[in-house]
Amino acid sequence: MTRSTHALTPEALAMMDTIARTGSFAGAARELGRVPSALTYNVRQLEDALDVLLFDRSSRHARLTPAGEELLNEGRRLLAEVEAVANRVKRVAGGWETELTIAVDEVISQVTMLELCEAFFALRPDGRDGPGTRLRLRTEVLAGTWEALTAGHADLALGVVADGAPPPLGLALEPLGDITFLFAVAPHHPLAAHDGPIGDAELLGHRAVAVADTAQRLAPRTVNLMPGQDVFTVPSTLMKIDVQIRGLACGFLPEPMVREHLAAGRLVVKEVNRPRQTVSFHYAWRTGSAPQPRKAPQGLALQWWLAQLAKETTRKALVDRHAGPVDRTD
Repeated sequence: MTRSTHALTPEALAMMDTIARTGSFAGAARELGRVPSALTYNVRQLEDALDVLLFDRSSRHARLTPAGEELLNEGRRLLAEVEAVANRVKRVAGGWETELTIAVDEVISQVTMLELCEAFFALRPDGRDGPGTRLRLRTEVLAGTWEALTAGHADLALGVVADGAPPPLGLALEPLGDITFLFAVAPHHPLAAHDGPIGDAELLGHRAVAVADTAQRLAPRTVNLMPGQDVFTVPSTLMKIDVQIRGLACGFLPEPMVREHLAAGRLVVKEVNRPRQTVSFHYAWRTGSAPQPRKAPQGLALQWWLAQLAKETTRKALVDRHAGPVDRTD
């Protein structure tokens, strides 16, 4: 570390802040319980270490030079960050994770997720302002949601499609809710005029739209696509919905996400000669019981999220409510 780095201690930055705030070395000395000559000596030591002039000596008052102004501004920011780190360390010691990462499948209600985040940030543990845990949300699709959890990139995953097998050691899995997928097309799409259920032979002649699976290691999932069918692959479900509204392709869509488009006539539902498409989604989390867990199990932040997910109303909202924010007056 350089001499200037050693000189920039929290005490030195706090001294600069006090001098600038009181407007004089004498005022700062009284507030700090020191003599003015001691502050003058400390300032000169700081100036020597930084090789800059921090105060204008021609003024009777403690007037900062431009370099002093910059040091004061940055010093105040650093002091705030040091205090924030100290508070965060105390909260971590009390059981709150430094960071909690949640992998969220695109079919999960963004409105409900943000309301849950709002409630989480409003927590006041032990009277403190917020839990101190940083939240990180990551959007995933299909197998990518499960992979984010199993690969250790997430602590909690919402919207996992289970294959019926027991979860691996160190992971827990619980039902979240069912979502029905409807075959829908734009009113001006050729299939909109088709009478009766649409067979696979007819579907094969029309372009389908699919959302790219975000899984990198697990085998990507493909749903309701036929060999030889022209496929338009897009990066998100919202874009897929837009593609179908424009009549560029056809495909199955989660009913809660297109409910308003169906009511407005921007999309129409058509019957197909296939079983009803209802998918059961789950939520899963890292329990920390696997060998060499990524972090300590069941931190207080994860406990809070699991407590919310244990409520039936929360689970239903996460899979069903895709409209705008609810009225907060009740």
